[in-house]
Amino acid sequence: MRRRRLELPGIPLHITQRGVNRGATFIDEDDHLAYFEALQIAAMAQGVAVHGWVLMGNHVHLLASAEEAGAVSRMMQAIGRRYVRAFNAKYARTGTLWEGRFRSCLVDSERYLLTCLRYIELNPVRAGLVALPWDYRWSSVHAHLGLRPCPLSRPHPVYAGLGADAATRAARYRELLLEPLDDEHLSAVREHMRQERALGSPRFQAMVEKTLRRPVGVRHAGRPVPPPDSNGYVL
Repeated sequence: MRRRRLELPGIPLHITQRGVNRGATFIDEDDHLAYFEALQIAAMAQGVAVHGWVLMGNHVHLLASAEEAGAVSRMMQAIGRRYVRAFNAKYARTGTLWEGRFRSCLVDSERYLLTCLRYIELNPVRAGLVALPWDYRWSSVHAHLGLRPCPLSRPHPVYAGLGADAATRAARYRELLLEPLDDEHLSAVREHMRQERALGSPRFQAMVEKTLRRPVGVRHAGRPVPPPDSNGYVL
């Protein structure tokens, strides 16, 4: 029996989905465009705000929130139907493209959201694809830095709190991106995602646990976090 997702209206979710057997999910630029279009259509249809995203060679990361429980899951299902059908037709393949259902992790917007956003947009740097995050095309980083408008991206209020105007916010966020995430933060993001728990302060976790009436903290069993693979996949 599948465990129910941790999901609360208005609370951001960090979402990741990877290709089956870590296989490629994007072959060329048109594939990225097709997924981006599917994401944009599905997010609008389900009333989901996408605050951050990156499309890697064999997986995706999203940071999104919705005012209705279940909206994010419906968005991901709609993307899957549209994109996988097109991908299979284009490459004359059949069967699933994604490895099981997507994973998700609630994120405390008061303290941890910017860490999660940086984690997502620094993914191409950690994978060794680019030296700087804004050198990678398929990411929300361009919208956050004011380099290129993006009809999909809806900056979260925590990002908006970085400055009184767009230029100040972009400059401050750029500084944050140039500060590598330390091992503690990387481990926290990865482990909370792996276990699909609530990433945040003890107070935030207590609120979620009380609301959903189930444990939401990470269980420490000593299992090591695997390193990125040759295609740059990391949770």
